Parts: sequence; C-alpha cells; structure tokens
Amino acid sequence: MADMEVTGRKVLVVGGSSGMGLALARQCLEAGAEVVIAGRNEDRLKRAREQLGNPAALDTIAVDITREDQVAALFSRIGRLDHIVSTAADIEGAYELLPALELKAAQRVVESKFYGPLLLAKRGAPMLSATGSITFTSGIAAYRPAARGSVVAAVNAALEGLVRALAIELAPIRVNAVSPGWVDTPIWSFVAGDRKDDTLNAMAERLPVGRVGQPDDIADAICFLMGNAFTTGTTLHIEGGHRLV
Repeated sequence: MADMEVTGRKVLVVGGSSGMGLALARQCLEAGAEVVIAGRNEDRLKRAREQLGNPAALDTIAVDITREDQVAALFSRIGRLDHIVSTAADIEGAYELLPALELKAAQRVVESKFYGPLLLAKRGAPMLSATGSITFTSGIAAYRPAARGSVVAAVNAALEGLVRALAIELAPIRVNAVSPGWVDTPIWSFVAGDRKDDTLNAMAERLPVGRVGQPDDIADAICFLMGNAFTTGTTLHIEGGHRLV
C-alpha cells in the first residue's frame, strides 16, 4: 500500500495509463492522494480513468513530455503539487541489433526516457513543495545489458546520472530513480512480441525470487521513495535479484 506520506497530497504520474504507472496511481488514490495521470494517448487515459473507477480525486491530461511547451502548459494547469513520477518510455523499434536499428527509434527512447524527465524536472520543480520529490524510472538494462538492448541500457544509465545531479541542484526537493527488473507490463509486446509469455517464464526460472515482477512491486518502491524524507540521489533496485544472476 502507498505510504501515508501521500495522503492529502497531489501526485503527478506521467505514463500512468498502464502498467507500473497505473498501479501507482491506484495505490495513491487508495491512500487518499489527489492524482493526475498524464500521457500522450487520450484513449488510454480514458481507459485508465475507467479502470480506476472514475474517482473525483483523479484528473487525466494529454501531454507529450518531449515538448517543452506542452510540459509548461501541464504544470500551469496542475499548479502546486507534492510529487512527480515518470514511468513513461517509448521503446517501440529500439530493441534491435545494430544493423537493423533505426536512428529515429533510438531518438524516441532518448526523448521519452531522458529529455522528457529533464523537462519534467525543469518545469515541475518550481511547482513542488520543499518536502516534495521527483522519481524517474530507469531499469535493469543499465546493469545487465543484452544484445538488441544497447540503446535502452545507455539511456537508463544516463537517467541515473541525471538523478544524482538533480538531487544536488534541486535540493531540498528529493530526486530518485527506481530501477525495475523484468516486470509483466504491456511494454513487453515491443520487446518480445508473441514470445512474451515464454520469455518472462524463462526469466522467472532464473531469478532468486522465482518470478518476474508485477506492476504493484514497482509501485510499492516508488511509494517508498516518495515517502522517505532521508532518501535522495538514489537508485532503488526492484529486480528480484536479477543483478546477481
């Protein structure tokens, strides 16, 4: 369950229309937070609102976080808030061996997982309370890279460097990253296609915990980072022991 730190607070979840972000939005709403879900796709935002039961404490806003004008407009609409979280990632076409990798696909990863978070911090930090926090999502690829995953590995590592720098520049606002391992979310459709289930089951057999992650596992970790006032500049690894095997 979400830490009581979010009770009565306003939380922005970018990428909250599915997967880990949707799980986080649900936990925050259940804990009594006011939640804003932002994403690019109006239809997915509508479905997310329906899945969450159309609560009065939920707002949804369409935004492209790679566009600074749209990010500025987002925060003008939201106003003061307490926590910013981004789980957004556009990795379609990026999991390819180098000969087949299209530069535009690589650029979309950089824009969604690095420039987007950078703009969220730039435009969002002035709107945060002094006890507020920013949490971004990196991932296991930075530590256990594989063939076809060079771009995602590099961007995850870059994002963690950004987190450490922003924790100094934006203090006392806390800035952290959560680094998930393999989590059963819709993003695997882009990574493994119709081999998703077989791929995840094979990893579950390798991991010390005997399973892959679920969205709530990552949401729990983000709630900890939002609520713990003595944690900043940190990457929290939630990966079932993946770095050990």
